[in-house]
Amino acid sequence: QVRLAESGGGLVQPGGSLRLSCAASGRIFNINTMGWYRQAPANERELVATITRDGNTNYVDSVKGRFTISRDNAKNTVYLQMNSLKPEDTAVYYCNADIATSPDFRYPGLWGQGTLVTVSS
Repeated sequence: QVRLAESGGGLVQPGGSLRLSCAASGRIFNINTMGWYRQAPANERELVATITRDGNTNYVDSVKGRFTISRDNAKNTVYLQMNSLKPEDTAVYYCNADIATSPDFRYPGLWGQGTLVTVSS
């Protein structure tokens, strides 16, 4: 069984920083694109950032210049460094990954359980 486990959420003041981590575990052959999504109360889940296996990144406009996505392929882990946090960044943050368990089978979009980030004074 393959799973994703997020960590690093919490309460932070506006202007502060947090670093989220998401580790994939289980039978893993390889991992292609990994990403972070978020869902605020009463809102739909939205893309925050993605990173390919080769390190190509993509960000939603609202976090460009403040958030940085990175990954450690040896550890099957993706990170999200969040700086200059704003109250509107408050949401549950979910990790997503395209994981192959063999050359013939993959999970195209596996989700973690989410970690809550609250930005408030």
